[in-house]
Amino acid sequence: MTTVYILIAAVVGIGIGILIANTILKNALTKRSQQLLKDAEEKGEIIKKEKILQAKEKFLQLNSEYEKNIQERNSVVAKNENRLKQKEQVLNQRLEEVAKKENENNQLNDTLKGQMSALDKKRKEVEINLSKSVEQLEKISGMTAEQAKKQLIDSMKEEAMAEAAVTSREIIDEAKLSANAEAKKIVIETIQRTATENAIENSVSVFHIDNDEVKGRIIGREGRNIKALESLTGVEIIIDDSPETIILSGFDPVRREIARLSLHKLVTDGRIHPARIEEVVAKTEKQIEQEILEIGKRTCIDLGIHGINIELIRLVGKMRYRSSYGQNLLQHSIEVANLCATMAAELGLNPKKAKRAGLLHDIGKVPDQEPDLPHALYGMKLAEKYKEKPDICNAIGAHHDEIEMSSMISPIVQVCDSISGARPGARREIVEDYIARLNKLESMASSYSGVLNCYAIQAGRELRVIVNADKVSDNDAQQISLDLSKRIQSEMTYPGQVKVLVIRETRAVNYAK
Repeated sequence: MTTVYILIAAVVGIGIGILIANTILKNALTKRSQQLLKDAEEKGEIIKKEKILQAKEKFLQLNSEYEKNIQERNSVVAKNENRLKQKEQVLNQRLEEVAKKENENNQLNDTLKGQMSALDKKRKEVEINLSKSVEQLEKISGMTAEQAKKQLIDSMKEEAMAEAAVTSREIIDEAKLSANAEAKKIVIETIQRTATENAIENSVSVFHIDNDEVKGRIIGREGRNIKALESLTGVEIIIDDSPETIILSGFDPVRREIARLSLHKLVTDGRIHPARIEEVVAKTEKQIEQEILEIGKRTCIDLGIHGINIELIRLVGKMRYRSSYGQNLLQHSIEVANLCATMAAELGLNPKKAKRAGLLHDIGKVPDQEPDLPHALYGMKLAEKYKEKPDICNAIGAHHDEIEMSSMISPIVQVCDSISGARPGARREIVEDYIARLNKLESMASSYSGVLNCYAIQAGRELRVIVNADKVSDNDAQQISLDLSKRIQSEMTYPGQVKVLVIRETRAVNYAK
């Protein structure tokens, strides 16, 4: 029993302890919550005061900015008002000035109207007096006013035409004298300042050998070697009884040069047979092609000409192996280029363009394929193809008058081409062709009526025609010279130019006995 009471007492004690503990805990929590609540209220008050202060500061700041903006706007408005007032004052002043000018104009108009009316009255009086005077003059002269006016105009026109004809003739004569003198001076200075050697090319080349035994090796068994060489080079190889000499004949200088160099290599090497000949000729062709390019580049560098297409440079180098009437084409083109530069400088033109056109003027003579066009037009097409300038192309195409000249460089190139070709010893012709040309010149001149004698002199560069003064007038002599020069230009081929001189003279002969 005692154990049970003890357990019950223990349980009751525990319960009472729990109640007491809960009561104490509740009291403690209540006090804590009250303290926290109080702290929170105090912090809230502090935060509230801070927010109120911040709001007041923000309000003051915004208020100051607003007042500042208001002041700025007021100042702008004040400035604009001042400007408007000033403009208004200016406009008022101008309106006053305009009003004054209108008043002055009105006064002037009134004055002018009065003067005009007075002038009209005087004009009518003058017209009446003039008509009366004209009637009196018509009665006295027996002609109407229109007839007198026409007669006066005709007489003044004839007098003016006569004076104009005399003046124009004097101007033309003076211009011719000064132009001829200036032209002669420029041409002479150009020729004197440009000197080149004359190089004559032949249609054959001579190849020298050490002994005549080499001839047999060149001919080969049954002529196989010489046939192979001729077929590969396109050159006729003439082996005759001439000692230690072989002649290479052909009209293409490039082929003759290839044949000559190939023969030299074959003879030096000693191995001469068709296979070796084919190999050597192929190598020589490449060598000549490279040499042509180098010659073109060197020529352009020596002349100071830059920016030429590589194909045109190759054609310039190819001129080295081409001749025209015996004159080497490359030396002729270099000479023309130097002449053009000198003449262009004397005339105040661009010497570089003139030199470029002079160098390229005959590139149509060295085509890779034979064209159907004349060499001047073909050269112009090549220059256009390789982007040369229009005035350069025109100078190339017009230097033989195939097309119309459109630039100042064109006549310079034409003149310098004639100067280079007309140099004594620069060109030569076959004797038969030369004699035939002289005979044709004289026969053409003899075909005109009234011609007494004609002579082709200065190697065919001048044709003198003597006419009968009784049958041919001065105008007829001038016409014969013009027609004959046109016929020679259209019907004949010749280097340089031909001067046609028609001589008409009257002789009075008597004898003292």
